[in-house]
Amino acid sequence: MSSTPPPLVALPTSKERKYDRQLRLWAASGQAALEDAHVLLLNSGSGVTGIEALKNLVLPGVGSFTILDSAIVTEADLGVNFFLDDDCLGGYRAEHCCRLLNELNPDVKGHAITEPVESFIAKQDALRPYTLILTLAPVDPSILHTIRSYAQSYGTSVFYIHCIGFYAHFSLFLPPAFPIVDTHPDSTSTTDLRLLTPWPDLISFAREKTQALETMSDHDHGHVPYVLLLLHYLEGWKATHDGNAPGTYKEKSEFRETVRAAARTDDENFDEAVAAVLKSLNPPTPSSAVRDVLSAPECQNLTRDSPSFWLIANAILTFLSFHDNQLPLPGAVPDMKSQSNDYIALQNIYKAKARRDIAEVTASVRSLEKQLGRSTSVPDSEIEAFCKGAAHVKLVRGHPFHVLEAQKLPKFGDRAGWAVNAMQDPESGLLMYIAFLAWDMFVASHSDGDLMGAPRMPGLKDVQDDEEKVVGTAEKIIDAVINEAGTFIEEPGYSEVKEGVAKVVKEL
Repeated sequence: MSSTPPPLVALPTSKERKYDRQLRLWAASGQAALEDAHVLLLNSGSGVTGIEALKNLVLPGVGSFTILDSAIVTEADLGVNFFLDDDCLGGYRAEHCCRLLNELNPDVKGHAITEPVESFIAKQDALRPYTLILTLAPVDPSILHTIRSYAQSYGTSVFYIHCIGFYAHFSLFLPPAFPIVDTHPDSTSTTDLRLLTPWPDLISFAREKTQALETMSDHDHGHVPYVLLLLHYLEGWKATHDGNAPGTYKEKSEFRETVRAAARTDDENFDEAVAAVLKSLNPPTPSSAVRDVLSAPECQNLTRDSPSFWLIANAILTFLSFHDNQLPLPGAVPDMKSQSNDYIALQNIYKAKARRDIAEVTASVRSLEKQLGRSTSVPDSEIEAFCKGAAHVKLVRGHPFHVLEAQKLPKFGDRAGWAVNAMQDPESGLLMYIAFLAWDMFVASHSDGDLMGAPRMPGLKDVQDDEEKVVGTAEKIIDAVINEAGTFIEEPGYSEVKEGVAKVVKEL
């Protein structure tokens, strides 16, 4: 007696086993982005925060990292840095931290540069190899200017990180246009059943499975997928409401009661249908965030060098014009009470529609590529990912972070009004941020002659005098923000704001 052996089960690779948890979080595309990254850490001060940040990138498998740090390991370093030990004393901090970080993950390549940041940053294209830059305070304002200018020109993201005692903040500089496809929306918001705009295959299947609904056996009646139930009762509703679906909350509530009244004892599928009425009977129109993407100048005015994202967005815009302002169908169907054959058939109907939509968008992208004379094609996988997540794409417009100079107060621009309100909110961290800005202004105007002109942090020599200077600067920043917003803060609120910022400065 012979039998056909079962098919081989694809076992996870060693890499999939190693990174299993994080792959569930950000999927293979996120892992690929991490592995393609080369992070530059411009380390200074105690250097602890930067090294800990690298540790949290090395463990999940960042591609490469480079530590730029000319500091020599001292006794003080041993008390705060887990990646240094007694044998490191007198050596370069960058080299020893790099060596121990490399031991955490053999998949990661670490590098150390021990020359002063001033000479490194002066080299042409010194920052070109890096995809992300972490800059730790204190840092000379001219160096920070150079980094920010480079980031603006080449679209590189930069973190500027402050960490002193129990207080910390970071500023993130993003490219002027930073689009995001995989926004990880809540699972409940990604269901798109198109019940108000069903296509012929779905309508035909719904009619087939509900044509004898009232005379079905209890078993069959309790296993009709709720999607088909809603389509069935929507047809009846439209027949008595001039062809219109329920639109207002009152109408949807009335429709919901119609569905509820048709249930038999313990019909779980009807319970699912009732629960889905309010969230499923909505027109599939693009959200304001999606409209912001599609109306962006980068989407409207394509060039040969436009990133893939904008070509796909333009193709989506064309798709909307031919499909009554409806985005491509994601194609996913939630779990529901149903017989297996019916559920699989329903899945296939949605997947087939999604594939047709993707094919249409792909054709538009290929046409745009030809018109623009592009030498490389947008990968099919990118187009598919965009189409499936089209309802949740976002566009973030980055703002340059503040680079503080001596005697030059920062400008908040269109955020000045928000800042004035935030500084009066005890739950806001804005006063802490202003204290850090004042701290930066002190550093910009004070250097330590014993350390070849390196920036001097407040409090290292004369605590009381430095404290008074930084508090005075913080108060000037507060007054400047209030004036910039064209408003004022009444007493006792004004005094409370200044007392609050002084408290933070003293802690720093």
